[in-house]
Parts: sequence; C-alpha cells; structure tokens
Amino acid sequence: MRTLLDTTKNLFAYSCRSLTHPASRAFSTTVNGVNGASPQHAKTTYIPDEKVKKSPPHHANVIIVGGGVIGTSVAYHLAKKGVKDVVLLERDKLTSGTTWHAAGLINTFGSLSATSTSMRKYTKELYSKILPEETNMDTGFMPIGFIELACDKHRLEYYRRVAAFNRFCGVDVSELNSHEVKDKFPLVDTNDVLAGFFVNDDGRANPSDVTMALARGAKIYGAQIYENVVVNGITSTDYLGPCSSTVGKIIKDTIPRVTGVTLENGDEIEANVVVNCCGMWARQFAEKCGGINVPNQAAEHYYLITDKMPEVDPLWPVVEDSSKCVYIRPEGGGLMLGLFERMGAPWMVEEVPSDFSFGEIEADWDRMAPYLEDAMNRVPATLQVGAKNFFCGPESFTPDGSPIIGEAPELKQYFVAAGLNSIGILTGGGVGDLLAQWIIQKQPPSSYDVTGINIDRFHKHQRNPKYRADRVGEILGETYKVHYPDHNLSSCRNVKRSPLHQQMLEQNAYFRDVSGWESPSWFGDELNPNIAEENFGRQSFFRHWQQEHLQTRNNVALFDMSFMSKFSVKGDDAGAFLNYISTANVDGDSGKITYTQFLNKEGFLEADVTITKIDHGDFLVVSTDTMHNHVLTHMRKHLTNQHHVFVNDVTNSFAQINIQGPNSRKLLQSITSTNLDDEMFPFRASREIDIGYGIARCTRITYVGELGYELFIPSEFAAHIYEVIVEKGKEFDLQHAGLRALGSLRLEKAYRDYGHDIDNTDTIVEAGLSFTCDFSKDKGFIGMEHVLRQKQEAKERGGLTKRMAQILLEDPEPLLHHGEVLWRDGERIAEVRSASYGHTLKGAVGLCMLESKDIINLDFLRSGERSVEIGNRKYPSKVSFSPLYDPKGKRIQT
Repeated sequence: MRTLLDTTKNLFAYSCRSLTHPASRAFSTTVNGVNGASPQHAKTTYIPDEKVKKSPPHHANVIIVGGGVIGTSVAYHLAKKGVKDVVLLERDKLTSGTTWHAAGLINTFGSLSATSTSMRKYTKELYSKILPEETNMDTGFMPIGFIELACDKHRLEYYRRVAAFNRFCGVDVSELNSHEVKDKFPLVDTNDVLAGFFVNDDGRANPSDVTMALARGAKIYGAQIYENVVVNGITSTDYLGPCSSTVGKIIKDTIPRVTGVTLENGDEIEANVVVNCCGMWARQFAEKCGGINVPNQAAEHYYLITDKMPEVDPLWPVVEDSSKCVYIRPEGGGLMLGLFERMGAPWMVEEVPSDFSFGEIEADWDRMAPYLEDAMNRVPATLQVGAKNFFCGPESFTPDGSPIIGEAPELKQYFVAAGLNSIGILTGGGVGDLLAQWIIQKQPPSSYDVTGINIDRFHKHQRNPKYRADRVGEILGETYKVHYPDHNLSSCRNVKRSPLHQQMLEQNAYFRDVSGWESPSWFGDELNPNIAEENFGRQSFFRHWQQEHLQTRNNVALFDMSFMSKFSVKGDDAGAFLNYISTANVDGDSGKITYTQFLNKEGFLEADVTITKIDHGDFLVVSTDTMHNHVLTHMRKHLTNQHHVFVNDVTNSFAQINIQGPNSRKLLQSITSTNLDDEMFPFRASREIDIGYGIARCTRITYVGELGYELFIPSEFAAHIYEVIVEKGKEFDLQHAGLRALGSLRLEKAYRDYGHDIDNTDTIVEAGLSFTCDFSKDKGFIGMEHVLRQKQEAKERGGLTKRMAQILLEDPEPLLHHGEVLWRDGERIAEVRSASYGHTLKGAVGLCMLESKDIINLDFLRSGERSVEIGNRKYPSKVSFSPLYDPKGKRIQT
C-alpha cells in the first residue's frame, strides 16, 4: 500500500506531466475540468451581441472598468435600477482575471458580519432564481448543500456562535453529528469530527456562467459591454492636489470630480461616474487615477482536481474543514480539494502584468505538500487516484480581510469594488446591488452597514509594497483560522507609535494594532506580556483587565489615547460650517467641548465626534481611529469655495492622555496652577493648562462614566508631562489602563461607538442620540427634516419599532463578544453589536439594536422572557434603555 508521502510525490509528478504552464492561454483550453466548472458548463463562452458597436461611445453616464463577476454585477444592477448609459470596458475577455478560475462556492453560513451574510443570501437568490428567469441562462448553481466541520473544541464553540448569528440573519443552519456528516459525504473521514454545520440549499455555481448571465442581464436592461478595450486612466476637474486636506476660496470643491476615462489608443470617454472593478489590477489602475488608495494585493491560491472517482456522487455537498485548510466538493467525476495556507504567498507585489489573462502561476510543490497531505487525510480515497490538475492562480486580498467598496475619498464619483478576499463569487451579487444603490443615492444605502468595508478606512502606508507583501500572507492565512475575540495580527507591526510608546512599553503594555497604531490593550506583570492561549472564555489577562477597570471606577487611571483622530478646523466660517454638519450646537461659548453626530441627508448616522470650540474660528474635531478618513472626507465633501474654512489633520501633532476616575481632579490639581473646581472648570470645559514646564489642552470629558479629563499635549511636551503625571500619581496609586478596560467601562455606561454598535443603517433617533440635536439652530443641520419626521411618526405610533438598548447577563460566568442573539418570548429580536464584561456590574454587558413589529417601549422591555443565545445555550438577561451603571450620570459631575 502506498504511503501518503509517496502518493503526494506521485501526484505532483503526474501533475507536472499532465499540465502545460503558459503565461496565458485561451479560455477554451483552460476551463475544461478546471475553475470549478462542471463538465456540462466547460465550454461556456461569451458571444458578443452582433448589434453592439465594436467601439465604445464618446460619452457615458457610468463607466465600469473590469469585466469579472464584480464588474458585470455592478453593470447589471445599475442598468436594472434604471440607470441609463452604463458602459463596461474589459481590457481582454470577460472573466479573464480571477473569475474564470474561482471555485464557485455559495455558502451563506460562516460570517459574523450582517453585511456579508446579507450579501451572501442575496447572491444565492440572484444566481439560483433571478438571473436564470431574467436571462434564460444557467448560472450553474447547484443547491447541493454545505457542511462546515468542527474538529476541535474551539472550532465547535466558534461555529456554534456563528450558527446562532446566521440563524438570526435568516440562514437555516442545522448541527450534524459525525454520523450524519458521513451519511451526506461518505468519503470524508469523520473520526475526529465533533460536529458539522449544514445548510441544505447552499452549494456551488459556475463562475463563468454567472458572469455571462450577469453580462446578458446587464445588456437586456440597456448596458453596453466592450471587450479588448484598455483603460489607461481618468480625467477629472482641476483641484489643489489629490490628497489635500487644506481648503479655501481658491477652489470650487475641496475634492476633485471624475469626468471620464482615457484609453490606451488615446481616446477619451466622458462620464459622470467611473467604477474601478479591476480585481487584482485595482490598485494599479487606482494609482493612475490621481493616487487613489486601493491597497489590495494578489496572492497564490491552490486547488487540486482528482481523476474520476466512480464512488463520488456529484450531488454530495461541499465540505469545508478549516482545521486542515481545505474545502472539498465533487468536480468533473472526481473531487476538488481547495487549499488555503496558514501563511500565504504574495504574487507580483510590484505590478501584476497587464497582459496576464486566463493565466496560471507555477506551483510551489514543496510549500504546498503538507497542506495537500492534510487535505488528502480528510478524504483518504484521494490517495488512490491520480490528479487531473493541480492549479495555482492569483486572488487579491486586503490588509484587513474585508472588501474595498465605495466612493474614493480622493475623487468624487470614482467608485471602487475590489479586494474580495476569495469571496467574490460568493458575494458578487450583493456587492453589485450595494454599489449600485450607493452610486444612485450618492451615499451608502441604509440597508447595508458599510463601516467595515468602506474604502475610506484605509491609510496610504497600507499600499506600500513591503506592507502589502508582508500583510497579505497573514490575511490569507486568517481565512481558515478561528476568529478569537482578542486575536492580534502579527505582521506589519510598529508602523505607527504614540509619542509615549516607549513609556507604555516600560509599563508592560500588551499592544494591539489599532488602525496601524501600537496601542496598549492591557498591562501585565512583566515586560512583553502575552496571551497564554486564545479562547472565548476568561483569558490569561482577565485579572489585569479587571484590575484596570476597577481602578478607574474607584481611584484614577491613565490611558494613552494618542491614536485618536484629531482635526483642526479654522477660518471665519468654521463655526457656521461645523454647526451645519453637526446635530448639536457646536458654535456656542469658547472653551467648551460638545458631543455630536454627523448625519447624511436622509438622517442616518455618518459619525459621532466631539468638537471643541477653542476660540472664534478655531475648533478641534476628535473621532475614533477607525473613522479617521471617513470623518475627514465627510467634512471635505461639504466644503465649497463659499466657505472660508481650513481643515487639517493634526493627529500626529498631539499626544493624548486621558486621566479618568474619581481622584482624577485631585491628581491634576496637584500639578497645575489652573483652578479645576466645579465652578471654574465645569463638565465640558476646555482650556490650556500648565503641567510642569509644559502646556496641554485640558478638557473635562469622559468616555468611561467617571469624573475625568482628556489632555491634548503637543508631541514635544508629551514625555515630560507624562513623567510629571506619573511621578505625582504615585501619591494617588495611579495605574495605567488599556483598551480592554476602556471598552468594558464605556459599555457599562452604554456609550456608543460608531462603526461597532451604531452605523450608517441607524437613525439618530433609533440610536438613542437625538438628545444631541439642536433644532433651533438658524440653518438647522444636515438631515434635520428626517429626524423631525421620524420623531413625529414615533409620537403618532406611540414609539419606535427599532431602538438601541443595553443588555446585562444575569449569570456572571459567560462572556459576550459580539454577534450573540437576544431572544424575547421565543423570538430573535436583536444581535449583540458590541460587548464586553462589566466588572462593576458583575456580568457580561453589551449593546444591541432591538427590532420588533411591536412598539419598543418600557412595557416591551419589562414584559416577556429575555435571554441571550451564546453558542447553543441561552442565558437570562436584563435589558435597559438607560445605562445600567450610574443612569443619572452623577459620578461624571462629582
């Protein structure tokens, strides 16, 4: 009997003999038995409509660049929604980049993102029903089912959490035992299988057929598609600079606007909107368009297709085993074994060749041998057959593993849909639907939370070649890893450091990557602390976190918050401008900080920030690190040549130290000559104070629910002022605290965090933040009429049917992370959007957006049985509109 290693060597040898490896080859010679195409679809090809002109027009409304599944989906959805003059330009043939060799898995199970799950569900419906009916074309969709294996206790817990969330999102997931898995896929070795998570009507589709159906549908609705048209760049209006953040009367708009594209042959096509759907070329094309930041990177991806195996039933389900980095499904009479790696390999970091079409990458046999051996162990019968193909092709990934979607912050009306991280086919329909709505509405649709996929979340350094090369391998490897709540990426670290980084290091900080910043998560007992073992329970740092939390509640703690985004807004019109884009009145007395929201024109949330009026025409806007570019872009988008306003990013100019806790005033008062008592320095006051030999802007505000102060310190004074605080702090038993404590403290107070528990799908009324609205301002604020309408409608109905609430588990043992499901009287009514452990409240605490057909009021909360589902268990919980800790806010005022 052959050994596994011998089999692998023979398999490689067979593959080398049986495959050619041209740099590129015709579509008809590559799809046969490869790319996930089932035999009946192997010869599918795109036949252009003879009535369509050979050359593209000189003007279009929307130009889409790139003819893979994403480009054709965007074209289809725009045209279907009534957009006229939609033109798609493909440099070679449709599907010639990544789409043609995709595996075509269609699984709605597996994500803890409501947005991703929604896109998956819609995509499956599009491929299985809508497209075939509209186009009379088969997408190759086969509802053969999908099984995710859990082969260790951590994966079992994780997938149970995912299954509970997916059921809340409308996915019919059932948990199978090992015998049931074996019944559905007899060749799978189930000796170590603890459970399988099964969706009966998931399955597979043919990527090429899907793309052709989308193209046909787009043409039916009036779009035009042109192949062999190379787009070199774009044309745009004049502007101060592609990334300028200083604006004034010298220009009409603070951000340039796209006006068309330029072709390789020298022609230009005018357009109102340009959409970059260039796949692995998206970054390169974006760089030709004024330096648009699209930091995706191609990486190697492998799959093996065996020779025919008579025992294989083509209707067996797709099986995925993340513990062995493999997915398995019937293909061409045998099996396909799709391989991921724990550390992937970047491909063509400097530049993907422009003529790379229907191409393969030379396989790295030595690196892939262990993965192939593991995969074959899961299906031992594959050891007895040869290989039809061992394929390697490129797929593009992003720095955080989420897609890049939306309007570029650097260029108006220039949209991007790229970086799909190996789920382009799986979410392609949803991506097209989302982006089409975004383009039409000129803002993200409220049906999708885009905070985690918006293009404006990225920073320029993330497209550096070394960054991309080092990060992409880890991100590819994350695909099949268990997503622990405190998992920390290890690549591309120490990119951005606080002015106090060394001091935090000496205090034994455990650092997290926070938008590229190294920021303390908690502080240990020794230098370079670490997590002993990642899990979903009380991890090794729990006692440190608890101590920091209670120290803040009972005494005084120091937080290094230098990663927070800080913007200087100055000019004669600065106050009026900020007042118009803010819900609150931020242009009142000087020396005062105001908490406020930014809304879009429909009244949905865009950001939550604090704005400090330093003096007339001089303001400081502070937002979270994750919303840095989003907040900056939102301000710039609303500026014109009518405003005498200058916006500058000053994040790196100031360190930020937060001193929080009931003894914070005593500590600060002992090191400054400024009177900090209630009368002279009330809540929300802000002014410069002296500390030691330095100066800092001191603002009395809190994000933890205690008396506290934020110090904005010029970077050159940061070390000195820190030393003064720490030295004097010894008398007060001052301790350092990190982001873990910050999160649990703010959640006990039910403080919101945009991008986590509130987002663009929520109105300010639903989020419980309408108290920030000042309806008496002279010119109102963006979205005000919608806020007033919703408040009036709620009054007439007797309340809201969607409303944010805080939850607290009554059992002190279980932990919440996010994605858990809240039940009321046997019905799922909410997901836990963000969560932590309330060390003061003595239980897991979180925020969720309740939704019901009934009015959600106090009677709704007090009646009925409430519980939170964690994995496969439910725990009783309290639900409250008011903060469960210090609901009257008395501790903030003392």
